[in-house]
Amino acid sequence: MGSEANGGAAAIDLLRSAAPFLPDADLLLTPGTGLVLVDLVNGFCTVGAGNLAPVTPNKQIEKMVEESTRLAKVFCQRNWPVFAFLDTHHPDKPEPPFPPHCIIGSGEENFVPALEWLENDPNVTMRRKDCIDGYLASFEKDGSNVFSEWVAKFQIKTVLVVGICTDFCVLDFVSSTLAARNIGRVPPLEDVVIYSEGCATFDLPVEVARSIKGALAHPQDLMHHMGLYMAKSRGAKIVDGILEE
Repeated sequence: MGSEANGGAAAIDLLRSAAPFLPDADLLLTPGTGLVLVDLVNGFCTVGAGNLAPVTPNKQIEKMVEESTRLAKVFCQRNWPVFAFLDTHHPDKPEPPFPPHCIIGSGEENFVPALEWLENDPNVTMRRKDCIDGYLASFEKDGSNVFSEWVAKFQIKTVLVVGICTDFCVLDFVSSTLAARNIGRVPPLEDVVIYSEGCATFDLPVEVARSIKGALAHPQDLMHHMGLYMAKSRGAKIVDGILEE
């Protein structure tokens, strides 16, 4: 087991060195910036809360919740706009290939305890979503888009994105938002910024994945890196620090 673990770590280091990227300059918070929280719900973040929740305490996820909570407080204290996605599913509508998760009424679909106060904050727009991509999940039946309308209402030029999972819901939302920006669907949006310390993904080591039929290994640090890498390749800015005026 020891030699296998060491070999896996070496392979991860090799892959990360083969796909490196430099972070952008730290983001200075200024008016015209909106905060987007992606799926900071119990079902993804709270230990033992569901099929896709961490089984044991996880430092990367804990750091993500801590940083996201800190930024949410900063934005709300300044009366700046916050948009929060909450993964929420009906029991009769599965989301393959994932097991049932964040089912309405289970509690998994609700904010983590540290962010429950957001439900009553007037600066926050909440959007429950039933698919990975928050931008797609923001469309109404009449073709309007709640997220695009939020950007326009508050004249947001920069969105700062935090949440989980870096390489799933965060990446898909960022990619779609950038594509929409490029064709003029989210004016006056200019920049999509991901705060690396405010994002996290899950960990499924290869030795565990082998015991689960159909599962793919998902080494946390590597996939977090690759999620950020792919987002940057799509045009997002990746920052390691946030500066306050």
